[in-house]
Amino acid sequence: MLQAQVRPLLRRSGLLQAALAVAMSGVIASAGEARHAIAMHGDPAYPAGFEHFRYAVPDAPKGGRLTQAILGSFDSLNPLIVRGNAFQPMRNYVIESLLARGQDEAFTLYGLIAEGVSTDIERTYVEFRLNPKARFADGKPVMPEDVLFSWRLLRDKGRPNHRTYYAKVTQAKKTSERSVRFEFGNGHDRELPLILGLMPVLPRHAIHESAFDETTLEPMLGSGPYRVAEVRPGESVLLKRDPDYWGRDLPINRGHYNFDELRFDYYRDANTWFEAFKRGLYDVRFETDPGRWSTQYNFPAARERGLIREGIKSGQPQPLQALVFNTRRALFADRRVREALIELFDFEWANSSLYYGAYRRTASYFEGSELSARGRAASDAERKLLAPFPDAVSRDVMDGTYQPPVSDGSGRDRARLKRALELFAAAGYEPRTGTLYDRSKVPFSFEIMVATKDDERLALAYASMLRRAGITAKIRFVDAAQYEQRRQSYEFDTMPYTWQQSLSPGNEQAFYFGSDAAGVPGTRNYMGARNPAIDAMIDALLAARDRASFQAAVRALDRVLISGLYVLPLYHLPEQWIARWPSIERPTTLSLHGSPIETWWRGRAQ
Repeated sequence: MLQAQVRPLLRRSGLLQAALAVAMSGVIASAGEARHAIAMHGDPAYPAGFEHFRYAVPDAPKGGRLTQAILGSFDSLNPLIVRGNAFQPMRNYVIESLLARGQDEAFTLYGLIAEGVSTDIERTYVEFRLNPKARFADGKPVMPEDVLFSWRLLRDKGRPNHRTYYAKVTQAKKTSERSVRFEFGNGHDRELPLILGLMPVLPRHAIHESAFDETTLEPMLGSGPYRVAEVRPGESVLLKRDPDYWGRDLPINRGHYNFDELRFDYYRDANTWFEAFKRGLYDVRFETDPGRWSTQYNFPAARERGLIREGIKSGQPQPLQALVFNTRRALFADRRVREALIELFDFEWANSSLYYGAYRRTASYFEGSELSARGRAASDAERKLLAPFPDAVSRDVMDGTYQPPVSDGSGRDRARLKRALELFAAAGYEPRTGTLYDRSKVPFSFEIMVATKDDERLALAYASMLRRAGITAKIRFVDAAQYEQRRQSYEFDTMPYTWQQSLSPGNEQAFYFGSDAAGVPGTRNYMGARNPAIDAMIDALLAARDRASFQAAVRALDRVLISGLYVLPLYHLPEQWIARWPSIERPTTLSLHGSPIETWWRGRAQ
């Protein structure tokens, strides 16, 4: 309903018509012709018949085991449903999709189960030609019937994002013994051909359809390079490479999946998690704690065994790490209240006192990329998109001067406190005898839900900052399973969360921030945003035919999200910190995503 309301606005803005005269390239240039790849905008970087991705070493050694560690637990092997706390690597290593991403492009997909893909200029349909070599792990070929079965199953019983995306298909049918076609009925969502290309393909002969949405520890059958070999519920999963993997010689897989075994161990406590690495119980660690990185990696085994520590820069937007205000709660419904709570966070003090000055302040949902609105005045194209929503963007966000509040770093900045109290007063709150009250004499109090010691430390520091304004913030520490359950059902006041964005945001933005997602359990619209301007900007970015129009739509979306003050934006690291034992080696050439661990291998060093 909402999309139907905003699309006429987009048509009047000229967005949907603007690129009709532009010469289209790549897959779009040859409507109906099956190609080896499809790009969201422009041409694929790699031509048909390419040998391998540049960030992979095609003759990397094969063999050995890579052990990784995950903080938390799991009670299901099905990552495609809402219920349970799933073992997520199933999706990357066991279950494959029709196409696979190129890691050094914004959004381009290359042939995997499907060796060819075709669409039209309007992108009203997509057709996939399956690779005749594609096999499930039991040897049965992947057929169009499996693809159609997977689409229906995930549309009806999958995660909310799958249900939303796949419900946009108006017709799905088998077109030959090796081809399947999905039709969309219009060209308003130009990402749909790629979204369908990333659809997990499941074997119809090995899935219990009636029980699919129930948690299970029964290994799922896939067509990927690994099989589930051993499961210790809540503790570990061992994957073994399939010696008969059908796709090992595909260009996209050369130099990938070099370990014979992948072991994933789970740890419930962050300290135990790190101590296990010091003892060499797992091979690689992605560190996010500046204090730990600065002071705790010079342990004896690190010196004796030559532990490798490195910082890797990513070409992707910086993750948005934030404290989320659940606006479904009346306490956070007023934007002025949220602004006041943001004013009270002293980043400069926290960064210096808690984090060794390692962090940089985050202000954008697409921080550090060409898609960010931070520090940029809105272009004419952005203003045209935003014109139907005159109150959606703050003036300073529109003209590019907005920055998060900056304190004097003392932890007692009177100017920030004064500004916060002014905002609270405008919203109907008044401090008396050291406590902030609303008009009904109810104290201002809320809960911050956390599941790790690192998040607890941040929450405690923030609670101390809030006390200066007469606010009581209670810290609720819960285990990983309860945290996930409460997060999925939006049973929290405030919690930390990190959104990972890409250079090609698309349908997932509706899953993150769209109005429809606000009332559906299991989405990532944790703040409960219901804003027609957000929905319109998401529609605009999905309709964009060229990179310039797309960039304008994403920046406009960023401006609306920033202006909504739905979260307290925190900070990000300038690079990704990795510690690995010297027996684990990686390519020297990086992708836009850094160094994909699928391209690593075990060397000779011990």
